[in-house]
Amino acid sequence: MDPVLLARIQFGLTAAFHFLYPPVTIGLAWLIVYIGWRYLRTADPEYETMMAFWIKLFAMLFAVGVATGITMEFQFGTNWSTYSRFVGDIFGSPLAAEGVFAFFLESTFLGVLIFGRRRVSRGFYWFSTLMVAIGSTLSAFWIIVANSWQQTPTAYRIVGEGAFRRAELTNFLAAVFNPSTLPRYTHTVVASILTGAFFMAGIGAWYLLKGRHREFARRSLHIGLAAAAAASLLILVTGHLHSEQVGLTQPAKMAAFEGLFRTEQGAGLVIWGFPDAANQTVRLRIAVPRLLSFLLYFDPNATVAGLDQFPREDWPPVELSFYPYHLMVLLGGWFILISWLGLLLGKRRFTNRTFLWAVLLSLPLPWLSLELGWMAAELGRQPWAVYGLLRTRDAVSVVVPAEQVLATIILFVLIYSALLALLIFLLVREIARGPASPAHVPAKEVAR
Repeated sequence: MDPVLLARIQFGLTAAFHFLYPPVTIGLAWLIVYIGWRYLRTADPEYETMMAFWIKLFAMLFAVGVATGITMEFQFGTNWSTYSRFVGDIFGSPLAAEGVFAFFLESTFLGVLIFGRRRVSRGFYWFSTLMVAIGSTLSAFWIIVANSWQQTPTAYRIVGEGAFRRAELTNFLAAVFNPSTLPRYTHTVVASILTGAFFMAGIGAWYLLKGRHREFARRSLHIGLAAAAAASLLILVTGHLHSEQVGLTQPAKMAAFEGLFRTEQGAGLVIWGFPDAANQTVRLRIAVPRLLSFLLYFDPNATVAGLDQFPREDWPPVELSFYPYHLMVLLGGWFILISWLGLLLGKRRFTNRTFLWAVLLSLPLPWLSLELGWMAAELGRQPWAVYGLLRTRDAVSVVVPAEQVLATIILFVLIYSALLALLIFLLVREIARGPASPAHVPAKEVAR
């Protein structure tokens, strides 16, 4: 058994499971802010009902996200001790900032949302929803800062030798705002809003199909679709900016994404195909001529570096980079289609059962798209743990035997499967119960 492969599998499984939760909580948090603002403006009890319901689901997802995130961090010191030593000086600051400036903010005000509805004014309660949304979004920023530094390391110097070789921080702000931080962060936040929007719209569609809680369902579907329509278009912008950055700073990754084995002038954008790394070709290739060159450099005749520009041992796994990337892009097109179709249908979106089923079945697809995007980004970075500085095979702990890693993989799969099953059970039970109208707020509180 290969301990490096097992360590990668373990981290991949735990990271993929954790990544199910932060995006939807970020998206839901901002939608709850909007719903709370509407309640603050109108004092309409239906908006209060919506807030109570969505906050309850948010809290469940948040709790599992916190638990799985803590577990994931322990792996740095067990399976990846060499990596931890190498990046420790860089990673310490953003991870500490995430805890101090983001997690505590989010968790503190979430406590107000769960326990303080009748203990604080309506205005402060809405302020608490805003702080939760800001905290969750800031948390994502600091995590992405740390991960982005792995993709495009800056503001460092290498000190030490051999096993004690490490990267030392030279400029905090330059490391934080390395070339990939803002493109990756904006793309992730918009994708998170899209995830929360489809979650809300999908549950609203389910209630309409069942003929239950019609007013709640109509408003949830409308808000979710409107947010999804805006986010699905913003995804194009942020995705384009991120692709430009990858093309400039990680050309081998971009070449793997596009199955570009040979450097081309006027390179085409591949819509689909079947890459064959052994024969360095893409079978049944469907591409738009010169479009990749234009999108990356605004010049249809620009030269785009292919994998032939890099040593074979520095190639990413082409198939494992190509398929997730293109599936993610295709799903992005579906999100635009279904969300804008819903807006164009007008009031018929509330009664057209075919459309409602399409929205309901689309509910898990943003999660799939996020996981595919994460796979493309991380697999496309290989064979590097830190791009150009530390290879993945050299980052693993040398004292943890493969048998122990395999045992923990089995335990993680069992525990996480049970945790996911419990979460789904609780979510389904809460959704089946439906929103409960809270008691009306006293007039003196409404006035505050």
